Order: sequence, then C-alpha cells, then structure tokens
Amino acid sequence: MAMTSSRPYMIRALYEWIVDNGCTPYILVDARGPGVEVPQQHVNKDGQIVLNINPTAVKDLFIGLDNIQFNARFGGIPTDLHIPCASVLGIYARENGQGMVFEPEPDPEPPKSDTSGNKTAGKKDAPKRPNLKVVK
Repeated sequence: MAMTSSRPYMIRALYEWIVDNGCTPYILVDARGPGVEVPQQHVNKDGQIVLNINPTAVKDLFIGLDNIQFNARFGGIPTDLHIPCASVLGIYARENGQGMVFEPEPDPEPPKSDTSGNKTAGKKDAPKRPNLKVVK
C-alpha cells in the first residue's frame, strides 16, 4: 500500500520540538522547486534560502500536508510565502543545529495497468490478507 509522504509530519513535529525547547526553527528551502514563492533576492547562488519560522518572526504560520504558508517581513516589507513541503530540504534549531535534513523524495509511480486483457493478473500480484491463528 502506498503511503503519503512523512515529510510534512516530520516538519511539524520538529518545529514543535524546537520551539518547545526555546530554540529558533529555521527551514532550508530549495527555492527553485515548483510552486515555491519566496523573495528571490534573498536566494543564494545554490538556489536555496534559509527562513526563520519562529512564532515571533512570522505571522499566520500554517504547516499543512502539502505546503507551508506564512507571512514574514523582508526589509520591513510584509511578504506572503508559500513553500511546498517537497521543497523543504531540512529543519533545524539555529542555536545548536539540531534537526533533520530530508532525502529527495522520488516521484510517485503511476499505477501499473494490465494490457494483456487478463483479469486475474492483478489478483495474483496482490498481497495476501493476514491470517491469524489462536494459539493455546
């Protein structure tokens, strides 16, 4: 069974852990990823940007299953940011560097279709149901 990405859950958990420990959560973002909306003038030559997402530094922070959204000031100008979770490369505490770097996630594979016309071919590859026995 295919599962959803664990990345947004890990981001949320580490964010809470970092804040609960009185540290400042930073996220490292691939600013070249699809759907990333960040101030491009602050992106480094490698196409990355580090963002402070401490509750005192941002407004309306939302960490969802697909993206992170918030409002932050850059040079005194309020800016809305939108970051797909797949573009978050890591989250860590500024004070001690503790956190996590994420591995690139493979693109989900499309479901395989049976082109032979054999209706039982899909059933043969399906995993067996668990079988429990009572042991006395």
